Amino acid sequence: MTTADRRQALLALLVAYSPHDAAERGYLARMQDLAAALTDPFARDAFAPGHFTASAFVVHPSQSRLLMVHHAKLGRWLQPGGHIDPGDTGPGAAAGREVAEETGITALEAGGGGLLDVDVHLFPARPGGDPRHEHFDLRFLFRARDTVAAPGEEVRDVGWVSLAGLDGMGVGRSVVRPAAKALGDLS
Repeated sequence: MTTADRRQALLALLVAYSPHDAAERGYLARMQDLAAALTDPFARDAFAPGHFTASAFVVHPSQSRLLMVHHAKLGRWLQPGGHIDPGDTGPGAAAGREVAEETGITALEAGGGGLLDVDVHLFPARPGGDPRHEHFDLRFLFRARDTVAAPGEEVRDVGWVSLAGLDGMGVGRSVVRPAAKALGDLS
């Protein structure tokens, strides 16, 4: 898939998405503007204002918990996710790859048929690395068929957490909103 094809697919994905609230409407508008402006919206070296990333909200087979990772570089609990690589067939595939890399779980079933959530958040500068920039995060829903997880290279710990359990983990609205959608969307 060419860069132009990937960009067109991203624009189509964003046009098809229905935001949940005012915050998401704002994020979506910014994402559409950025996707239209950049030749390669997935380029990891686009720092002004930033670039697209993909993450996954993975629901336990019991449909009562989500898979969370304790990110080594950021020192906090988040959903699995990261950069969209040139070899990824799209953002959803990138999100699934990140789950496998960060948790070892590969038995996943895509849920929802599209985006679960969109978010724009600040990523801090790293000493000797990337400058401070924004991640335009595309969030996808997956259902796990396997529950045995182990921390990958960039992860300190992994765990299955209930929606109520997120309260004690220091996560913000950026994680709680899609977590609630992920668990609420399952019947």
